[in-house]
Amino acid sequence: MSINIDIKLKRASKIYHEGEVVAGLILLKTNSDVKHDGIFLTMEGSVNLQLSSKNVGIFEAFYNSVKPIQLVQYTLDVAPSGKIPSGKTEIPFELPLKPRGSKSLYETYHGVFVNIQYLIRCDIKRSFLAKDVSKSLEFIVEDKPSTKIEKEHSKIVFFKIMPESLQNTRDRPNVPKFCISGRLDSLYCKISEPLTGEVVIEHCEAVIKSIELQLVRVETCGCAEGYSRDATEIQNIQIGEGNACTNLAIPIYMIFPRLFTCPTLSTSNFKVGKNIVCSSSPQKKTCVTEIDDMQFFFRV
Repeated sequence: MSINIDIKLKRASKIYHEGEVVAGLILLKTNSDVKHDGIFLTMEGSVNLQLSSKNVGIFEAFYNSVKPIQLVQYTLDVAPSGKIPSGKTEIPFELPLKPRGSKSLYETYHGVFVNIQYLIRCDIKRSFLAKDVSKSLEFIVEDKPSTKIEKEHSKIVFFKIMPESLQNTRDRPNVPKFCISGRLDSLYCKISEPLTGEVVIEHCEAVIKSIELQLVRVETCGCAEGYSRDATEIQNIQIGEGNACTNLAIPIYMIFPRLFTCPTLSTSNFKVGKNIVCSSSPQKKTCVTEIDDMQFFFRV
């Protein structure tokens, strides 16, 4: 006797906001009547933190400070002990999306060292001679869109990259002479909207093979005694191929991968970085978005 479980949400996008009701159906399918000891539905939301392997030895004493943080924990008794009839059974449910106590809900985010996830899990308890059956479904939590935009973050930002502005360059004398300028349309970016701007090759002694834009997240986790800070790549896109013409504006257009980016976060236990950086630029610009680091790579 087998039981097939599926969970369907009424909202196809699976995107919800704090205070809303998560509604859907539990779909059960069996080829015969099946006894059970109760059907339970659980909503869970947590922040899972992990120290980088290169820092575990250093922060081993603080490891207990990065244990999972429970944001949501809610269990509903769907059905008491009884039988699931043969065929298909649909059980509707509604669960309020509310944080535990005084905690706040953070947006869904799948990082390397910081992971914020929200799940709905259905458990069918069986007798000790039969195996329990379980099914989980992830849904996405987002902040409600705000109509207020801070003017200081919506200004156009201009940048210029030259050999003199390069950072962490070991063989600086052998770097070919070049001058690259451009702009970002805004430092304030929304997840649902692309990052836009342009880059211009004013002159370059070497032949450029490719121009690439890399999105990097900076994650920090730990406690007051010590933090582990690591940068990992999210995506790399090519915005120019071959030796680009000089004084030609090359558009920048990057769509953010939703699950791997989130609004800038800063808590006592973890942080998600919030800098936009042109790798060859002498200045770092702080933004209030889910972007962590952004760099231009010019292959020669």
